[in-house]
Amino acid sequence: MELTKHGHACVVLSQEGRRLVIDPGAFTEASALDGADAVLVTHEHADHVVPDQLRRAMEGNPGLEVWTNGSVAGQLEGARSRVHVVGHGDSFTAAGFDVTVHGELHAVVHPEVPRIPNIGFLVAGQVFHPGDAFTVPEEPVSTLLLPVHAPWSKVSEVIDFVREVRADQAYALHDGLLNETGLGLVGGLLGERGPGTPTPYSRLAPGDSVEL
Repeated sequence: MELTKHGHACVVLSQEGRRLVIDPGAFTEASALDGADAVLVTHEHADHVVPDQLRRAMEGNPGLEVWTNGSVAGQLEGARSRVHVVGHGDSFTAAGFDVTVHGELHAVVHPEVPRIPNIGFLVAGQVFHPGDAFTVPEEPVSTLLLPVHAPWSKVSEVIDFVREVRADQAYALHDGLLNETGLGLVGGLLGERGPGTPTPYSRLAPGDSVEL
């Protein structure tokens, strides 16, 4: 399986010609959807999904299907027969990949900001994309896509999340608001200048790929 980073919160998983896109939001080039067989969307925030853009991709590709929560599905009217609503505990197959769903709510931004639905996806029993939450799946994770920076998090929580998941490896996710200085600071705290985790951490630049 090949993992490709496409900016901020979006990754693409490819295997044997099949292409699964996760969270192609506003900080990601629209080309991430080119050739997609399926799309997974964790929640409704614009940095994770642009409904008009996703609808256009579906219009241009009659075979493209989407799996997401009810909130996002409600914004994709006109393509509902190819939009599948899923929630915590569900399992399905998308683009030939087996997927399980974990979590229910977005992390707390502030006690006075209402929480919205958020689901995480474990793909092929290996790669976990949590969306905007620190959800810990009830099954082992090989590759953790780690949200390293957000209005709803702090680095101590990121470190504790890595420790709790105990994945074999972690790759940076949700890093589109950080400049090079911030990326270096967070990377150091998750690596040799931090308190330590059981999981090696690295970052793919947009467009970079790695074989899993």
